[in-house]
Amino acid sequence: MGLGLHGGGVGTARFFVKQGALVTVTDLRTRGELKESITKLKKYKGIRYVLGGHRKQDFLLADIIIKNPGVAPASPYLVLARGKGIPITTDVGIFLRLSPATIIGVTGTRGKSTTSFLIFKFLETFFKTHRGKESPRVFLGGNIRTSVLDFMDITTPRDYVVLELSSFQLDDLAHDSWDHGLVTKRKSPHIAVLTNILRDHLNRHGSMQSYMAAKAMIFKYQTPRDMLFANGSDDMVKKIIAKSPGQMKCPRLAKKFVSLVDAHLGSHYRSSVALAIGVGTYVNVPESVIISVLRGFRGLPGRQEIIGRTKGVFFINDTTATIPDASIAAIKRFRLLAGKFCLILIAGGSDKQLQFFEMARVINVSVDHLILLPGTATNQLLDEMIKKKNSKKLRSLQKAESMRQAVSMAHTLAKKGDYIVLSPGAASFGLFANEFDRGDKFVAAVKSLK
Repeated sequence: MGLGLHGGGVGTARFFVKQGALVTVTDLRTRGELKESITKLKKYKGIRYVLGGHRKQDFLLADIIIKNPGVAPASPYLVLARGKGIPITTDVGIFLRLSPATIIGVTGTRGKSTTSFLIFKFLETFFKTHRGKESPRVFLGGNIRTSVLDFMDITTPRDYVVLELSSFQLDDLAHDSWDHGLVTKRKSPHIAVLTNILRDHLNRHGSMQSYMAAKAMIFKYQTPRDMLFANGSDDMVKKIIAKSPGQMKCPRLAKKFVSLVDAHLGSHYRSSVALAIGVGTYVNVPESVIISVLRGFRGLPGRQEIIGRTKGVFFINDTTATIPDASIAAIKRFRLLAGKFCLILIAGGSDKQLQFFEMARVINVSVDHLILLPGTATNQLLDEMIKKKNSKKLRSLQKAESMRQAVSMAHTLAKKGDYIVLSPGAASFGLFANEFDRGDKFVAAVKSLK
């Protein structure tokens, strides 16, 4: 249910076809909208497509339903199937139960992608350089536009799997109804990592309490032998980790790493890097390997990524800043880097029932020129900025109808030494397919400048 465009649905369909299952793929999107995903499954026989809508009979006749994380558990089709006792699960739910590898799960509102990648690189580099041909393998999966079922069949007990897990994926574990006679019905990762908890996705979860409960699934089913690494300086995190059934560590970044992290990633990544180092050290990765990886790491694509410099103007792609807190971090970082030069911000988009008063305040005192993309979050941001109109910094505000127009407006305003930063502080739906599509269109618009 929900083939999607991120690759997870494709991997799941491919996995079950290979197991000999008769697979029905159903999605609200049309065949044209799903062309990219369907093309990847073209060579596999035994897949039936029901697109442009769902049908009750497909859910009632299924032996098992694998849902996309983007589908809410309260979907009437899932409620119908659940009422008939038809098992509902996800690719992550299957993987946690059946993979024999040591699983490291990472979640949090911000920083989980960077934390996951660093843990993956620490372990991969260590095993390749210190263990030889018989070393464990390391896999990276989860909320990264691929399915964990793509590699489940080849994982062994000596391997490690790093999973980035979203609140949607974790919430699905709470609603998972597949047991298939298994002794252990639900599991949490052997090593869990919790970066932080900020206000996000309330349009899906409904309340902060529900959102925090979803995040707590990362450790809820751990055993006393399992380990939780948590950001002990985050107040929301501290509220929920007290109930952790496993062992727990709250690492802080050692002073010798601070300048390296601040220079390459920004000071707001200190806690994320500390957690990654904590996990690496727990798995016996030497400090020399950790330092080597950090020296060569400049951040992930779409996360305060410096994509180029055109005629002396810097362009920054921070499209994954989908909440105000993330944009605030970017504004503060690039305000310092810009110094006496201008900071031009492209922001706005769709709301997730978040709060924009602090983002409005920071924009008013730190940004020289603001260009807004259309959306419900944009309207809220504007309302908050009007309330704080005693600005000492903001010189102009413009509205754009497209990314290309926004980049053109920003470029017209910019002079040599200025920074143009895409950091929306909002969701992308409506104007873009997803936040990665938003970032791709930003990069394409920058490349088209003359």
